[in-house]
Amino acid sequence: MKSEKPSILILGTRGIPAAHGGFETFAEKLALFLAGRGWQVGVYCQEEVEGVDRRMRTETWRGIELIHIQVASKGPRATLEFDWQCVLDAARRPGVCLVLGYNGAVFLTWLRLMRRKIITNMDGIEWRRPKWGPAARTWFWLNEWIGAWASHRLVADHPVIADHLATRRPRSAITTIAYGADPVTAAPEAPVRSLGLEPGRYLISIARIEPDNNILPIVEAFCSQKGDMKLVVLGTLSDEIPYHVAIRKAANASVVLPGAIYDQATVKALRYHARAYLHGHTVGGTNPSLVEALAAGNMVIAHDNPYNRWTAGAAAIFFKDTQSCAERMQQALEDDVLVKACGEAARTRAREAFRWEDVLVAYENEAYRLLGVTAAERVAIDRPSAGAV
Repeated sequence: MKSEKPSILILGTRGIPAAHGGFETFAEKLALFLAGRGWQVGVYCQEEVEGVDRRMRTETWRGIELIHIQVASKGPRATLEFDWQCVLDAARRPGVCLVLGYNGAVFLTWLRLMRRKIITNMDGIEWRRPKWGPAARTWFWLNEWIGAWASHRLVADHPVIADHLATRRPRSAITTIAYGADPVTAAPEAPVRSLGLEPGRYLISIARIEPDNNILPIVEAFCSQKGDMKLVVLGTLSDEIPYHVAIRKAANASVVLPGAIYDQATVKALRYHARAYLHGHTVGGTNPSLVEALAAGNMVIAHDNPYNRWTAGAAAIFFKDTQSCAERMQQALEDDVLVKACGEAARTRAREAFRWEDVLVAYENEAYRLLGVTAAERVAIDRPSAGAV
């Protein structure tokens, strides 16, 4: 491999351009970055249809090959069908396979049989989430083990995740690469005011509405406060889910429940103009929403666990239960000096630990490592630009 383009395939997301979550945003960032540095990049994109009439089609987007896979199933079955079709196609292509998440890792055994090189970002410890029943937990636990051993290299996005993976594979097979975020230094006020909010006069939570994200205790803690501040809870709510119903019942008139908002400019503005960001996550590694809050200069009120303490550091004050959450909120609402200090610490932490350029270069280095490309050969590879980060 002298001057020919190195090749990478990105599996495990719903596809790009990003419109869903952290993995999709990362996949878009990395794909654009590598394409700009001379890589041949393919990204698999899930296309849900009523009936499959054309299993696979490809198109080019900003120098990246988008490989669309049609699936006619729904829910988890659709994800598994998509993952399997991606693996079948990737096994016939050259280059490194970067897999984001391990929920369908059982299929990676086929990639290994076909002698593909595999890097897997192992994400969080999914089988520990309380929302799953015994069958789902067993599935995730087995796939975590399979993913750990089927992959050549494992990426942990947090030191605690790396420690966990070290119970599955030797440390030499694991690298730690966090998530990234772009600094936010300004944002329009219009998206904030359109929801009846005043800049700097509300707290915000951006998360899936699930028990392990502590949304109900956050709402209950806020409703015990006095004053004219508001709480914005972004996330899909369903009247068919008891936990969601409990949140609606607990909320008072000062709690704004706009549902899920996928327009990134709106979410960025809501985050930037918040007085503080609330992060109740208890399971996972370096959560993208928390990193983005740091990059926006948000003071953080976070659940007290090793994941959040490492990620947020001095930018956060921490809570363990509803009562302590209420106490932390009161601090955030009353102490302007504390809010400013935490905001400054947030920007420093984001700049030092979560720069996209550092994250993307680290992934590129891992891919080159699996391809066996030497430093001298890397110089010979045509890089038309510095890439987009």
